[in-house]
Amino acid sequence: MDSIEKIGNSVIQHGSYNDRIYLMKLDPADMPSLLDEIDALAEKESYSKIFTKVPGSFKELLCDRCYLCEASIPRYYYGKEDAVIMSKFLDDKRSINCLNEMHEDVIKTALSKEKGMHSILPSEYSIRKCEKQDIGQMADVYQKTFDTYPFPIHDPDYLLKTMEDNVVYFGVFKEGKVVALSSAEIDYDYSGVEMTDFATLPEFRGKGLSSELLRKMEKDIKAKGIKTAYTIARASSYGMNIVFAKCGYEYCGRLVNNTNISGNIESMNIWYRNFQTD
Repeated sequence: MDSIEKIGNSVIQHGSYNDRIYLMKLDPADMPSLLDEIDALAEKESYSKIFTKVPGSFKELLCDRCYLCEASIPRYYYGKEDAVIMSKFLDDKRSINCLNEMHEDVIKTALSKEKGMHSILPSEYSIRKCEKQDIGQMADVYQKTFDTYPFPIHDPDYLLKTMEDNVVYFGVFKEGKVVALSSAEIDYDYSGVEMTDFATLPEFRGKGLSSELLRKMEKDIKAKGIKTAYTIARASSYGMNIVFAKCGYEYCGRLVNNTNISGNIESMNIWYRNFQTD
């Protein structure tokens, strides 16, 4: 599994599993020397991609360093400054999206769905925030849903650590058992949140549970004053892209050959929603 480390006060994830470096959180004071350190690490480990989420004010600097802008999240920082997702491909093969035609069809299909349409949660299900006593079940659901995943969400210790930090997990329960999950990874410093880690046990799919989880999470984070939400969704998943489109999210870019999920490096779509403009 890839490791999470700090360079200066910035946070990166890197390793051979995703074959990349991900600049997860930038401390602007670390620029521009941080880019030199990331380049050196990528060369040392022979990684084929670097991708970064940074304020739009750094876009020109990264363009000068051969980064491409793959996505932009409007007003992500403090509800004001855009976040840009800038990537550098260190192997030309990684920059080629062989599934581009299918991925375009996923977006076209998702955008054709009417916003605001949703089902009502059947009475035998309930949704609530997950607590520490749910962690064993949560790890089991993630284990059954994903053969592999970019973060160790099947590990109870990891779930506990993130739960105690900045991640709020939500679950759909039936007869006291967890059948679907999601998480809100909150960045209080910038008033942004990533809606992520959606998983539904196979026998409970097709019931709109992911949409219900997303709406529950939105209600919770709006109450915390968070201004902007985004997600990184598998580009080949009609279901998850449709969920976000129907819930009022806007498509804002694709990360090509970006993330190892279930054993393959997959491209990912970015969707966002600004709550202050709703």
